[in-house]
Amino acid sequence: MSSELLDALNVLEKDKGISKEVLIDAIEAALISAYRRNFNQAQNVRIDLNFEKGTMRVFARKDVVDQVFDARLEISLEEAKQINPSYQLEDVVELEVTPKDFGRIAAQTAKQVVTQRVREAERGIIYSEFIDREEDIMTGIVQRHDSRFIYVSLGKIEALLPVSEQMPNEQYKPHDRIKVFITKVEKTSKGPQIFVSRTHPGLLKRLFEIEVPEIFDGTVEIKSVAREAGDRSKISVHSDNEEVDPVGSCVGQKGQRVQAIVNELKGEKIDIVNWSEDPVVFVANALSPSKVLEVIVEEAEKATTVIVPDYQLSLAIGKRGQNARLAAKLTGWKIDIKSETEAREAGIYPVEEQEFLLSRDSYVDEDEFVEDDE
Repeated sequence: MSSELLDALNVLEKDKGISKEVLIDAIEAALISAYRRNFNQAQNVRIDLNFEKGTMRVFARKDVVDQVFDARLEISLEEAKQINPSYQLEDVVELEVTPKDFGRIAAQTAKQVVTQRVREAERGIIYSEFIDREEDIMTGIVQRHDSRFIYVSLGKIEALLPVSEQMPNEQYKPHDRIKVFITKVEKTSKGPQIFVSRTHPGLLKRLFEIEVPEIFDGTVEIKSVAREAGDRSKISVHSDNEEVDPVGSCVGQKGQRVQAIVNELKGEKIDIVNWSEDPVVFVANALSPSKVLEVIVEEAEKATTVIVPDYQLSLAIGKRGQNARLAAKLTGWKIDIKSETEAREAGIYPVEEQEFLLSRDSYVDEDEFVEDDE
């Protein structure tokens, strides 16, 4: 053991971020293992490493007893006092047992064990770093793919993007830079395993936090998110500050903020609506861009019946029911949509004309918004 080894440990500590003490413990454990295996010994031993002198010594530790049953682990009081008269029963005596050719054998064994400890320590550091980033967003680089996963480099480790978490409107090519949402970090025998998503609603929420300073600093709060990845999403926002327009803050000047998010999600349409604790107002807002005449609430079943003008029925339902489906996810309320004529015939809507309930502050990305004619 020389100063070169100590220098190597210092380099590992600096480059890998692994404590030198951890590495020294690994070396000592490796040397104890080598001694027991190569010299057929079962003693309780201690390794003494002196990096300054470049020495390595092995000491057998024996308990002082009245009667010796196992000479490898015990020593009589009489023998102990011959070594040092101050020894008493139950003391531990250390005797040097360093074999002459131990250094060569130990070095070979220690190399493998130390390498394993270094690998485990690196895995532990990576796990500790990423477990704190669950439900966070990161930028990664696409490396390769197979039938199950896209492999995305996050710097120190490759994350797994499952097929089920990939956007249907995206193609992933090697070296593409993409933002991903970390859904789960697992500790396995092969090291940490990180799963990421491009479809998770949390990705949309984090993107708004990045693009909208008012959300990042807490002035505007995202209350709920409903997403059909790659196609359309809805988010509800609210601010306790009456001077702040939460929808306008998210949209940005000339739509720049929301457009940046749309671009990141490869054209996914995003509707932004005002949240309200009143389910009547909230459900009406959530059905944007359809205009709403009335919302009838059934608190016990957490269900609503929404009445819309006849010409707005298809728009309220949306293509393949998407608008109504997203609105239900966004609000957490069941939504049954009826046209004005249906409602009048059923006797649940008055004849006199009503005002629209839709909030005028909502923002709806109406490009390619297709009504459901089915």
